[in-house]
Amino acid sequence: MKTINLNGSWSMKINGENVYGIADEFMPAKVPGSVYEALLQLGKMPDPYYRDNELDALKLMEQDFTYQTVFNLEQEALESDGLLLHFDGIDTLGAVYLNGTLLGKTDNMHRIWEFDIKELAKAGENDLRVVLSSPTKYIREEQQKCYTGGSHECMEGFPHLRKAHCMFGWDWGPRLPDAGIFRDVKILGIKECRFEEVYVRQQHENGSVLLDIDWSLELFGEETLSEVVFQVTAPDGKAYNQTEEGTVLITEPMLWWPNGYGEQPLYTVRGEVKNEKGEILDVWERRIGLRTLTVKREKDQWGESFCHVVNGVPVFAMGADYIPEDNILGRVTKERTKALLSDCVAANHNAIRIWGGGYYPDDFFFDFCDELGLMVWVDFMYACASYELNDEFEANIRQETIDNVIRIRHHASLALWCGNNEMETQVQDKAWKPSPKQVMDYIKIYEYIIPNILKEYDPVTFYWPSSPSSGGNYEDSWNPDKGDTHYWDVWHGNKPFSEYRKFHFRYASEFGFQSFPCLKTIESFTEKKDRNIFSRVMEMHQRNTAANGKILNYISDNYLYPKDFDHLIYTSQLLQADAIRYGVEHWRRHRGRCMGAIVWQLNDIWPVASWASIDYYGRWKALHYSEKRFFAPVMISCEEEGEMTQRPHCIEEPHAIEKTARLNVANETRKDITGTVRWALRNPRAEVILKGEEEVKVPALTSLWLDKLDFSSYNELNSYLTFEFLANGEVVSKGSCLFTAPKHFEFEDPELSCRVEGDKLYINSKAYAKSVEISNEEGDLKLSDNYFDVNGEEVCVDVLSGTKEKIRIRSVYDIGE
Repeated sequence: MKTINLNGSWSMKINGENVYGIADEFMPAKVPGSVYEALLQLGKMPDPYYRDNELDALKLMEQDFTYQTVFNLEQEALESDGLLLHFDGIDTLGAVYLNGTLLGKTDNMHRIWEFDIKELAKAGENDLRVVLSSPTKYIREEQQKCYTGGSHECMEGFPHLRKAHCMFGWDWGPRLPDAGIFRDVKILGIKECRFEEVYVRQQHENGSVLLDIDWSLELFGEETLSEVVFQVTAPDGKAYNQTEEGTVLITEPMLWWPNGYGEQPLYTVRGEVKNEKGEILDVWERRIGLRTLTVKREKDQWGESFCHVVNGVPVFAMGADYIPEDNILGRVTKERTKALLSDCVAANHNAIRIWGGGYYPDDFFFDFCDELGLMVWVDFMYACASYELNDEFEANIRQETIDNVIRIRHHASLALWCGNNEMETQVQDKAWKPSPKQVMDYIKIYEYIIPNILKEYDPVTFYWPSSPSSGGNYEDSWNPDKGDTHYWDVWHGNKPFSEYRKFHFRYASEFGFQSFPCLKTIESFTEKKDRNIFSRVMEMHQRNTAANGKILNYISDNYLYPKDFDHLIYTSQLLQADAIRYGVEHWRRHRGRCMGAIVWQLNDIWPVASWASIDYYGRWKALHYSEKRFFAPVMISCEEEGEMTQRPHCIEEPHAIEKTARLNVANETRKDITGTVRWALRNPRAEVILKGEEEVKVPALTSLWLDKLDFSSYNELNSYLTFEFLANGEVVSKGSCLFTAPKHFEFEDPELSCRVEGDKLYINSKAYAKSVEISNEEGDLKLSDNYFDVNGEEVCVDVLSGTKEKIRIRSVYDIGE
């Protein structure tokens, strides 16, 4: 098969005058690309992310758009048995014309589109035109025909269009429903036949792996005899050929493991189809990992388990929920995605969930997850809505499902297919006022249509009907002891962080807490006058209703009132890290009962206040540094009792409270670990009041509780606990805890100082310094650790990237100084 790439320089025009006064004329545009991207590159529109420019950019999408290009074909191409125009992605409502003739229409961003052009194509120049219709007009008109409900932050009618729902707005994203040709375009010249699909099954037995490769061919013209041969190449270059039965036996296999459990070797599978002359007609080549990966659901003393099992090993999933990296999809590059996913691994993630309100990521996303050891939970692209099922919609989503399952199913990282985000519970609870038919349509789509497609195209990968769910059929959907859970009482419910400890979810697939991005990021979308969290611009970049006030409310419970805007940002990030740490440490302490903690959310789609641990520009918040610590394979943590759990308000009638600490060491490795637990009770100057240590052995894939320590006789306002776990004499994990809210602890000035030696920073304190932040003026500093506690000592951190000039350090002491 010969491929002619049509990517590159096209022309684009807006069909009619628009809000920016651009005439109805063609202008340069690149493909893959989009309308917003083209206008921004030409300087024809202002940055839609700046201040409230989003409002005018949204009006632009009331227009239609035309993309066009001219390509040349040689006579040889026209003589192909099959000649196809292939689009990997069109966003979204398209009419495709070749040489003035309509080839067909597109109505689904999530599908691959192909058109037979053998009769219309000609030697020499060919004119290709794609007319894109307004997405906002379409959903408005369709909503008038048939009501569908959905997330109220999103534009009404969004479920009618198979387009990334979050482009129409979400509680962390703008209403910028861009349009364009966002993936590759090519001409396929096919001789005789091509691979229609290839599916590789693995049988792991007796220390070997047998690959059973199913394939089918799509024929063009008369049927001819063809030979199909597959070969597998190991990471070390060793080649394995098919047996006479058509299978491939891999001896001494190198198994693929999630990050933290082993290596990620990848084998290359290559298939060739040849004709009688020995000519290669088509090639199918992919990388796979040799592993078994499923989800275990078994009855136990707590209910029913929900746990990833890889190569027979139960894995505690640790990671975050992924949303589209940019509202303007042309900005999502291989380099940017690799950096983001590498940051996941740097923070000890082993899993990532692709949230169902965006789009199915590019192939390179899954390639990187294969290489990095990130198990991928894939939602199908339905979220927070009700859908109207008819014959046309069913045919559309069937093909969407088939396209993406075939594209993704070979990846080693693929851990789970999930029907949708939050719709089982929301449809059941009638959150979006679904009709009785739509309530029944839900069952048809997610418990019949999609699972039956998977039985045919990917029967090996585990399927889950919704997130959250207890197994489907609207049965016991919110059961915390079964299936997966989205927990939002901390944050949406205004509950204190300690509320997490009341629940032992089997798998927490969503839970989160908001913060502001750093000042440098805020400066990218504000003027100086906007830098008040209740300004119009700051509220436009906060899409969760009343959330800025919620952050202040949580600050009032935990910290002193920040002395200025910059310290308010800092404090919000400490809150976010504190909240999520409370939940994850608790669930890891109860490993076996809980087997997953997937934080909402990993990344941002634009610069905004949100639940992300990494902001739009790739800057780590305090939460991401905290994740590196509480997702560490071996982690020590403390379940303390004190004022926050027993006397949350200091104005209560005086009464004695318990001030205790139970230390726990979690070992999420496949080896037993022995070491020393050390603890010390200290005063605000970080001087030791009491101390102790204990030798412990923590078996593989368990957590170990130590005896409770009682400090009830000490004043909670001026004593705190430090703890650490040492293995082979090295500190593996450490932390500290207070017995009162930080706002009431009697901090002393730690007189923080910093010196720079090469790529190392040395931080010194003269007293207890809590949550020390190290930053620079450019906001580009990435460190081996940050937002950590210093106990009257010197601490060294490595500079991983960024400038080492104008370093600034601060701690909780500085918030209300």
